Formats: sequence, C-alpha cells, structure tokens
Amino acid sequence: MTSRNTALDQIKAVACLLIVCHHLAFYGPMSDALHPALGGLLAWLDEYARMAVQVFLVLGGYFAAAALAPQGVGRHPQFWPVLSKRFVRLSLPYSAALVVAIVVNETVRGLGFEHDSVSATPTWASVIAHLLLLHSVADFESISAGVWYVAIDFQLYALCLLWLWLCKQGSRWAGWGQAGITAATAASLWVWNLNPDLDIWAVYFMGAYGLGMMAWWATHSEQRAQRMLWVALIAALTLAALGMEWRDRIALAGGSALLLAVGGNVHWREAVRTWQLPPLVWMGQRSYSIFLIHFPMCLLVSAEVHTHWPDSMVANSLGMVAAVLLSISAGAVLYEWTERSTATWQRLRHWHVGVLSTGLMATLLQWM
Repeated sequence: MTSRNTALDQIKAVACLLIVCHHLAFYGPMSDALHPALGGLLAWLDEYARMAVQVFLVLGGYFAAAALAPQGVGRHPQFWPVLSKRFVRLSLPYSAALVVAIVVNETVRGLGFEHDSVSATPTWASVIAHLLLLHSVADFESISAGVWYVAIDFQLYALCLLWLWLCKQGSRWAGWGQAGITAATAASLWVWNLNPDLDIWAVYFMGAYGLGMMAWWATHSEQRAQRMLWVALIAALTLAALGMEWRDRIALAGGSALLLAVGGNVHWREAVRTWQLPPLVWMGQRSYSIFLIHFPMCLLVSAEVHTHWPDSMVANSLGMVAAVLLSISAGAVLYEWTERSTATWQRLRHWHVGVLSTGLMATLLQWM
C-alpha cells in the first residue's frame, strides 16, 4: 500500500462503520423492531461485522512496527517515556468519551429507558479501573461498548515496546526483536487464541497484532528477499493456525495482513495508487474518536425512538441511519477536542477529573 495515508484511512473508515452497525444490530431495541423485515442483514451485521476489530488490530500492529522498530530493531533507548506518551494519546479521547457515556447512560435511565444496552451506574472503583485501563482485568462492567479495545491496544503496544527495548539493551540481543515478535505471534495464533478465557489479555490478540507488524516489515525491509520471506511467514503462520482450528476472525486478520504485505510490494499504476473517496479518508482519520463515542450516541437515539415510536418500521429505520450519522458527527467533535491538539499529561488530568466528577455525580443521583 504505497498511498498509506489515504488507503489505510479508507480501510479504517469502513471497519469503523461496520463496528457501529454491529452494535446497532446486536443491542437493539431498534434492530428488534426491524428484525421481521431486515432479519438477514441484521443477522449478518450481528455475526460478522464485529470481526472488523481484527482489521484494527492488524493496522495497530502495522503502525506499531513503524513507530517502534521500522527496520526490525527497536528505535527507542528509553521505555517509560514512550509508554507514557502512548497512554496519554490513547486516554485523552477515551476519557472524554467516558464522560459522555456516563452522562448519556444516566440521562436515558432517568427518562425511564430500561434496556440491556444501558450500563449500570459506575462505582468509584469502576471509574478508576476504567481510567487505568484495567476495567476488563478487574472484571468491572464496561461503561460503554468497545472500551475493552483501548485496554487491549495499550497492553499490546506495551508488550511489544518492552520486548524491543529489552533487546536493545544488549548488543548481542539487538537482532532478536523481530524473532521474538514472530514467536509471540505464532504462540498466540496456535495456543493462546484458542483459549477464550484469555480474551482480557494482550496475548489472546497478539496473533493479529503481530501479523500487522510483520506486514510492515514485509513492505519496508531493505532487501526484496527479506520482504518475500515476511510475506511467506504471514501466510504460513495463518494457514497453520487455521489448520489447527478454523476461526473466521483469524482468517480475516491473516488476509488483511497479506493484503498489506503483498499490496505494499506491488508497483501500482498512478491512478490506482492515488484513488480515494474523500469522505472515507476524512472518516478514517477520525475513526478512533468515532469508535469511542458511537455507542452513547446510538443509545441516545435508541432511547428516543423506542420511547415515541417503538413499533414503527419507518421511525426505527430512520433511527438507525440517524444513529450512524450522529456517531460520525460526535466523533468529529471529539477528534477536534482531543486528538488534533498535542496530547499532554496536563490535558489528560483535566479529563480524568471530569470522568471522576461525572461518575461521582451519577452515584449521588442514584442515591437521591
């Protein structure tokens, strides 16, 4: 993929839209009203659209390799400053989205909307666990759907950063960075990913993430023989994993990594290389913010439609469309608030205080 910014942004946009539609289909209640007419489409979105997360995992690994070891050797001599920067960058829009999620949850609950998609009022401990990205590990109910991914992304980045940093500490180990990542990818695909009890830990998802890192090296290694070796490794690890147990999500992850790896080694014609749909590029640049805030927006629309037109096919159809458009719009605002400006600890502390204050107010209102 030579046109990295536009091509990958468009892929992220499509994956993000699929996840939004999956949550609308899975949680209802609008999808419940539409099921008699659109049962097949909703069933597909429920079952398969969620696998778009695998695309994000592969792309996450691809960009992690670019940031941490573009030529296969760890580039950062320090560990904590790099990890700290990653935490702030992930947590700034995430914390702002948590404030919105808490407010929306309590608002629709106060209006009498009772549904499984409405999260319980968070406790003080739950809010702190969310801010530390430990909510899944500590077994707290998620304040908003999809926030588990933020914690997993941070775990994966930290794990790879730690390994590459350790390898860099000794000259004899500097070249072991790629070997360790490849071994961890194989272990995840062949062992850890077969145990669903591990799905709160990075090792469960390391297979898709590692394939993404390998895809970067397959397109940026200096020698053609090395690039072809990485392509072959991606294919071999994926095929072996699917031979042990077929998993649609692993097939998608492997296919996505191969698309990146092979596509990056093809000399595309100028018209193909520069082709783009500007709305998708725009949305892809904001996909993380859209992903973070879409669920409370969908919940808000669901509550409104269910309260006034619970059985109307037209109203629920328009509500589904409105939820997607509102998610994109809110994501664009969140992007402007948090992602466009420089992420700093000072700004993050302000949003952390906002989340803690909002959670405390929600708890107090529940007692009144």
